[in-house]
Amino acid sequence: MVSVVFGMLFCVALALVVVALVAIPARRDGRALLTTEGEGVVDAARERTQRAAERTQAIAARRRQRIGSEPDPEADIEVEDTAELDTRAADTSLTAR
Repeated sequence: MVSVVFGMLFCVALALVVVALVAIPARRDGRALLTTEGEGVVDAARERTQRAAERTQAIAARRRQRIGSEPDPEADIEVEDTAELDTRAADTSLTAR
């Protein structure tokens, strides 16, 4: 198992060396690293990530308002609404039969 892990690490290191040998001179020459299509994919991924972060912040703000307090910064997890958990448990037990 250890040899498999070392083999994978070696392959990753080799790939990084190859990418560096290609990308660094191209960047110094002023050439773009991605095609126009590749840049479009990166921009789309960046926009989706931003929207997901905004939705997550909005959900967290609504949860805090519903609970009526600020979250404990030392707590690792937030407690979900118990009524929602009971409803999910009842739905699961009905579908399991």
